[in-house]
Amino acid sequence: MSARNFSPTARALFHYDNISLLGPPRMRGAIVFSGSSHPTLVDGICDRLGMKRGTAQLSKFANGETSVHIHTSVRDKDVFIVQSGSPKINDAVMELLIMVSACKGGSAKSITAVMPYFPYARQSKKKSHRGAITARMVANLLNIAGVDHVITIDLHASQMQGFFKCPVDNLIAEPLLARWIRVNVPNWRDAVVVSKNPGGTKRVTSLADALKLSFGIVTTDRRRAATAVPWNESAMFEQLRLDGTYETPDLIAAALDADAQIMPAPNQAYNPAADVGKPKLRSRAPSNPLERRVNGTANLQSPLSKSMRAASIVSTKEEEILPKPDEKPEQPRTENSVEEEADEYTDERARDVTHGRLVRGHIVEETHPSPSMSAVSHNSWRNRAPSDGDDADIPPHMMSSFMSTASHSEHAHAHALGGTMDAAASSEDEEEDLRNPDLETMVTLVGNVKDRPVFIVDDMLDKSASWIAAAETVVKRGGATKVYCMATHGIFGGDALEELVACECITKIVVTNAFPIPAEQQAQARDKLVILPVDNLLAEAIRRNHHGESISQLFMHYD
Repeated sequence: MSARNFSPTARALFHYDNISLLGPPRMRGAIVFSGSSHPTLVDGICDRLGMKRGTAQLSKFANGETSVHIHTSVRDKDVFIVQSGSPKINDAVMELLIMVSACKGGSAKSITAVMPYFPYARQSKKKSHRGAITARMVANLLNIAGVDHVITIDLHASQMQGFFKCPVDNLIAEPLLARWIRVNVPNWRDAVVVSKNPGGTKRVTSLADALKLSFGIVTTDRRRAATAVPWNESAMFEQLRLDGTYETPDLIAAALDADAQIMPAPNQAYNPAADVGKPKLRSRAPSNPLERRVNGTANLQSPLSKSMRAASIVSTKEEEILPKPDEKPEQPRTENSVEEEADEYTDERARDVTHGRLVRGHIVEETHPSPSMSAVSHNSWRNRAPSDGDDADIPPHMMSSFMSTASHSEHAHAHALGGTMDAAASSEDEEEDLRNPDLETMVTLVGNVKDRPVFIVDDMLDKSASWIAAAETVVKRGGATKVYCMATHGIFGGDALEELVACECITKIVVTNAFPIPAEQQAQARDKLVILPVDNLLAEAIRRNHHGESISQLFMHYD
């Protein structure tokens, strides 16, 4: 067979120094097996390598156990097992481990696990005291099964490579996304790359630097009910009203009256002989609070001294008239001084910060009513004493204890300085907050996207709430023209794809085929979903790994 039977691109690859190769290039001593998760991807890889995939029988017993039989000889060969994620992720992991063990027992020279989507990648750190680092456990299982090399695409956290005891090639889909942007977006040079949360900033800045574009960040912060008991909810201050008065004005008036009758201590002569033979008791000196208040020596250990009200601080006329030592007399303000102050405190970067309100994950107007929890937490019981009106709005733990329950709150882990959790909230927590109908979320956009297209980039697209919130923020608050949601792994859990397609602010959804997308979902998305193939990327990585060549060129951008 001559090279004339192939396409012009294939003929250009087969010619080297005017010598025509007979047939497609062969990878002698290598064999590629396919798991059940993504057979279409394996067919594309084998087609570009010019070889057929190895024969393996994958089945299940009646009780759900996985059975694997390898029907192709693997003795002294480089074995590549391609197994990506799937909706049945646990079955895919066990199937891969059993195939690796079977090839190891078949005297394979080396075994490489090609995992475009690494399972359990989001569980790469300990999120609670009794949590598990599941990604490290999967890496240990691969090592025990006999994997000698791992090839994957866009790990959720690049430092996960330290979990493995074998080399890891963490390929990136950034060049594929950049090439699609250059070809399919007309005014891409004016675009802005935006991260939908602070955790994806590194990935966004990498793409922005490659395309020489500006970048922005979208952050969300939920407005939740405070769990600590403030001073005006404590039973010790039940009689204290918000205007600084007490329910018993006669008592406080008598306490603060400068003419209050204070009986002076009588002058008694001390007779030491009278105390002979009596036991000495350690006792505190008698103290009169009214006397201390009049003499100006208030007890510093009293809780009242630490919760001074601003309205209770009254200065005398002499103190107002006399200037303080560190203060300078106020100079009359002129028009020039006002202009100088305006120029001094004007920050042009402040114009690139935009705020908005999110209710149920969607942008709402400022006049939109707050959800029930925010209304209760900020309007009903937060700013009044419990003695005023009904106590139905007060949470139960407020009435059951005089002490603060902030340390026992279920939301205490969300604070950055809590000490028990991560500083930044996870994406799962963010999705739950956006979908909670009783929470109002504040969103902040940092960056100028007005009249520009926006690329929202992340490593995986699983749930839709944070993507839709970021898209509506840049369009309705930032004034962006178009929004392209771009991710490497299109997982689309639940109704995520349907919700993304229904969002009017999203122009295109761009993902790769590293994670299998069912045909019915592709038909449902119509022209709004764009799937970029990674067959060439994985095939070239396999070829270079087999021949011992460098893979550095796979990380470079080409126009």
